[in-house]
Amino acid sequence: AIILVHWLLTVWGCMNYMLPASYAWGNFSVLAVGIWAIVQRDSVDAIMMFLTGLLLTVLTDIIHISVFYPPNNYLTDAIGSIGMAVFSLILKPVSCYLVYRMYRERGGE
Repeated sequence: AIILVHWLLTVWGCMNYMLPASYAWGNFSVLAVGIWAIVQRDSVDAIMMFLTGLLLTVLTDIIHISVFYPPNNYLTDAIGSIGMAVFSLILKPVSCYLVYRMYRERGGE
């Protein structure tokens, strides 16, 4: 469910030209690592890399949104995609907590 929600919000966030390609590359790369973590249920390394990637995308999403946030006269064109990117950013700490719990269940310390 975490992968699906963040994939959908990332797709919706990339629908406008305001966010650069690095936003999409970063988020989709982390989601690919998340798929790897789902496939290899016994791997602590996969879930740790997914958690680290999610934490890094929190930082990069803040930078992307703050640098590429449109000025007021262009805001109506990008309000939907920027809103989805912000919503994804707000949900990422919750996702990090859930992934951390999965990490602990798999035997991580």
